[in-house]
Amino acid sequence: MASDDSIVLRLEDVHKQYESADREPVPVLHGISLTIRRGDSLAVVGPSGCGKSTLLNILGSLDSPTRGSIQLDGEELAHLSEPELATIRNQKIGFIFQSHHLLPQCSVLENVLIPTLADTGRAPADASERARQLLERVGLGHRLTHRPGQLSGGECQRVAVVRSLINRPSLILADEPTGALDHSTAESLGDLLVELNRDDQVTLIVVTHSTELAAKMGAIRQLLDGRFVADNL
Repeated sequence: MASDDSIVLRLEDVHKQYESADREPVPVLHGISLTIRRGDSLAVVGPSGCGKSTLLNILGSLDSPTRGSIQLDGEELAHLSEPELATIRNQKIGFIFQSHHLLPQCSVLENVLIPTLADTGRAPADASERARQLLERVGLGHRLTHRPGQLSGGECQRVAVVRSLINRPSLILADEPTGALDHSTAESLGDLLVELNRDDQVTLIVVTHSTELAAKMGAIRQLLDGRFVADNL
């Protein structure tokens, strides 16, 4: 049995509902429990409107549960202030979205370094070298000075993947990372995520409609009407 320090993320009986002044509360998640260990990869699948995005926002501390516990690296997120949560998001969680959200006026290298600027406004001395090594690893070493408008969609998503890794996070959260890509490019990006998860032991949770991407993950959980209904489909 793995020791407790191998657990990156633990959810216990997480519920989420949204309040409304003029109608009944809208329940979205019902009693979600989940344990993710270092180096795990997990796909969360399910139809639109089943609560996947809400769950991902809670996992990334962008939203908080109505009740239940969520711990990241053994720390209860409900006990943290918003500035502390912002630090957690910057240092311990990497985000990859369907849209790459690169800044068009910045170069590839500058975009990757943005998460390292939070504390002092400038990148640490070793951050630039790490960024260059990661970009080289994903085949973009020759694109450091290019801007997003000069890249393909797949190249932009690879830059976004590298940006998510730059601060050596405990957890990578990917929301439909291949949704805007053609089949060949999507397959290549999925293989890259699997490689990083395997070789670097980066813990990875992917929300996806893609059965091909989901099949590349170590486990699959199906979400339906705010509940997990099946494992390893």
